[in-house]
Amino acid sequence: MTTDDGFAFSAHVPVRWSDMDAFGHINHARMVTLMEEARIQWLLSAGEQYQPLITSAMIVNVAIRYQAQLRHSDTPLHVGMWISAYRSVDFTISYEIRGAQTSAASKPACVATTQMAVVDIEKHTLRRLSPDEKAHLAAWSRS
Repeated sequence: MTTDDGFAFSAHVPVRWSDMDAFGHINHARMVTLMEEARIQWLLSAGEQYQPLITSAMIVNVAIRYQAQLRHSDTPLHVGMWISAYRSVDFTISYEIRGAQTSAASKPACVATTQMAVVDIEKHTLRRLSPDEKAHLAAWSRS
């Protein structure tokens, strides 16, 4: 299931003035927060059925590659996301981030991934994805 722009989910995240650094572009640490805001929009859109997946997922790795600067004037950021991989206990969300005025066909200013592991919250151990969760993650892949 993909949106009109080819992503499993697209979010528009406003850039706050406090997201800028001394060089006038979005600070790296703030980019991680902006990605989180987009990811939360997506995960909350999954519905009640997938609440156990959402509440048990924790970040184990974040990778970001900048290809152009993003500034306050690029608000709101367009964040396209999809599931690029999933295994027995984790899944990876991929991101393409562009400024508001940038075409979806253009090179993204930022590409990133977030690897999420699923845990049994009570036992504090990794847990396996259920077949239903895997099917849901597969539906969120990019066609």
